[in-house]
Amino acid sequence: MKVVSIVGARPQFIKAAPVSRELRKAHREVLVHTGQHYDYAMSRVFFDELGIPEPDYNLGVGSASHGAQTGRMLEQAERVLLEEQPDWVLVYGDTNSTLAGALAAAKLHVPVAHVEAGLRSFNRRMPEEINRVLTDHVSALLFCPTETAVRNLAAEGITWGVHNVGDVMYDAVLHNIGVAEERSKVLDEFGLTPGRYLLTTVHRPDNTDHEDNLQSILAAFNTLEETVIFPAHPRVRKALERWNVETLERSNVRTVDPVGYLDMLVLEKHARMILTDSGGVQKEAYFFGVPCVTLRPETEWVETVEAGWNVIVGADEARILEAVRRPRPTGERPQVFGDGQAGARIVERIAGAEKRGPQT
Repeated sequence: MKVVSIVGARPQFIKAAPVSRELRKAHREVLVHTGQHYDYAMSRVFFDELGIPEPDYNLGVGSASHGAQTGRMLEQAERVLLEEQPDWVLVYGDTNSTLAGALAAAKLHVPVAHVEAGLRSFNRRMPEEINRVLTDHVSALLFCPTETAVRNLAAEGITWGVHNVGDVMYDAVLHNIGVAEERSKVLDEFGLTPGRYLLTTVHRPDNTDHEDNLQSILAAFNTLEETVIFPAHPRVRKALERWNVETLERSNVRTVDPVGYLDMLVLEKHARMILTDSGGVQKEAYFFGVPCVTLRPETEWVETVEAGWNVIVGADEARILEAVRRPRPTGERPQVFGDGQAGARIVERIAGAEKRGPQT
């Protein structure tokens, strides 16, 4: 069986690693990197740290508007698929790379398998929501991380080929945290004491492309007394420059360059609390039992909120400060994201479907 896997952004590299590891034990994988994340700190370093094989194709698409970027990816992904003639195309998550890969395959009648299917924010203003909905509706196999995702698909009439396999990011964390703790020196480099700092990430367009939202979030950070470690996504850097936003009004806010995956795991595990608009970071906080504050008005990972380990605050300064000062959750964290064997289940289901036909 030949599978073309299409990735292009940091979260997809993380998700692809456990699946690729299982897939290559008995099958042929052709790895396509669209180049959506083209900066080394946001791309190459994750391949290196996660042990992902060198991509067979790097489309080098780079940054552009959503339409232009998706169109270029679609054109080049089609060329790869015509050359490779795979049995399946495997896509991850909800980026423009996901949608372009899925559309290219569907138009060539190559069955699509979607990892992290069924997620919904129910906010169609998010480009990611459009990408994930369209991808789910052209996929033959839909690999859900939770039962909530399965129910979301059923509500849209999608029941064939749906499997709750667990979350591949949980696989990745279990596989890599030991290595991260052994190798990473990030706490020493930043002079941090475990449990005595906050960690934040901000990258969603609703925050970075709207000055009022970004100003409100940074005003909250500058009010806090604790050290705030802020690995700044390139989009944030551009927004700060565009609006001349001063992030270092107080010395406790430390804006640093993006860190590698292993360093990020260590920073997450040892933070007192995490503030983020990233879906993946919300989950990793939950895996580690670190309270999370979500800087968005909604989340796809409702299970983390229901368990009491995640609070939704948007970009409201007062709500951010209130959430940071809340007591640490005392309830248990239900094991809603599987048992760390999602990658093996995904490969097993694809191989089984390949033998019986894609509509299983």
